[in-house]
Amino acid sequence: MKRILIIVAVLISAFAIDSEACTGISLAAKDGSKVVARTIEWGGSLMDSYYVVVPRGYACRSFTPGGADGMEFVSKYGYVGLSVVKEEFVAEGLNEAGLSAGLFYFPGYGEYEEFDESLKNSTLADLQFVSWVLSSFSTVEEAVAAINDVHVVSIVPGASTVHWRIADSTGRQVVVEIVGGVPHVYENRLGVLTNSPGFEWQITNLNNYVNLYAGAAEPKDLGNIRLSAFGAGSGTIGLPGDVTPPSRFVRAAFYKATAPVYDTGRQTVMQCFHILNNFDIPIGIEHRSGSVPDGMMSATQWTCVSDMTALEIYYRTAVNSNIRCIDLKKINFGKVKYQSCLLDNTSEQPVEEIRIR
Repeated sequence: MKRILIIVAVLISAFAIDSEACTGISLAAKDGSKVVARTIEWGGSLMDSYYVVVPRGYACRSFTPGGADGMEFVSKYGYVGLSVVKEEFVAEGLNEAGLSAGLFYFPGYGEYEEFDESLKNSTLADLQFVSWVLSSFSTVEEAVAAINDVHVVSIVPGASTVHWRIADSTGRQVVVEIVGGVPHVYENRLGVLTNSPGFEWQITNLNNYVNLYAGAAEPKDLGNIRLSAFGAGSGTIGLPGDVTPPSRFVRAAFYKATAPVYDTGRQTVMQCFHILNNFDIPIGIEHRSGSVPDGMMSATQWTCVSDMTALEIYYRTAVNSNIRCIDLKKINFGKVKYQSCLLDNTSEQPVEEIRIR
């Protein structure tokens, strides 16, 4: 077990250093469907990611800095999650009650409480917080009410902290951040989340972009010169285009706010994928010249969309942009066995050849 923890510690440390670029949005359809979506990035190398199917009654023991000896929790609800580095570390998921949860890296701003051996039976690793939420609760209200019952710690001292998005099929959504060892819960009425700084700062920063609007700018006289827009979308001039978390937050908020409302959940899921296309990070821009890892097409390792109303979770990856779907309604979580599978069974994008006759 110690050897496994050492390997996991190395992987988590590397992941936490390089992965600072998750982007989350949410949309609603005219038929009442509530949809959440997000990307997850790591620019260091290709990262093993899995989908896991967790049945009701499945017992999980949390890791602590000392081993797999933390809090035990048993699944009241079955769920499907997408994990990173290790199958227990679910980064995004959806349970059979329509509750969604995901982690977003939060470097430099979060601070967990110190690990206390005497409290290990209620101690939960930060990278297993999502699993605990999906296993245990059916609504945001239930999850928020229980947050102070657990002690969240990092497995690896000095690793990046994370914050979390929790949403349910009513449309309610919260952000959970632990600062100074104290959990803070923010209502996320905007429905957007990225990384650092904290959520409240990101909301305040939107005031710097009060001038943005959809569409084209009207012609305007400047002295005796008539100015007119070069093309469509000139109302967005000043929208930040870099990949830093504050800029992605602003851009995601603007794209979400200006998106049309579609009739169905399925249409809205596809709209989320299109919006998040804008947040794919080309592998080269995160590295200095000559230091780009081999074999990677994108730092955006995967994109996930959850329809909390239809109980469907979708994903695509950097090596296979085909959209895949797991329908939770077709899973008997009382009988299904725990399973974990790599998101991709190929390392190359499938290409459909069009044969001309």
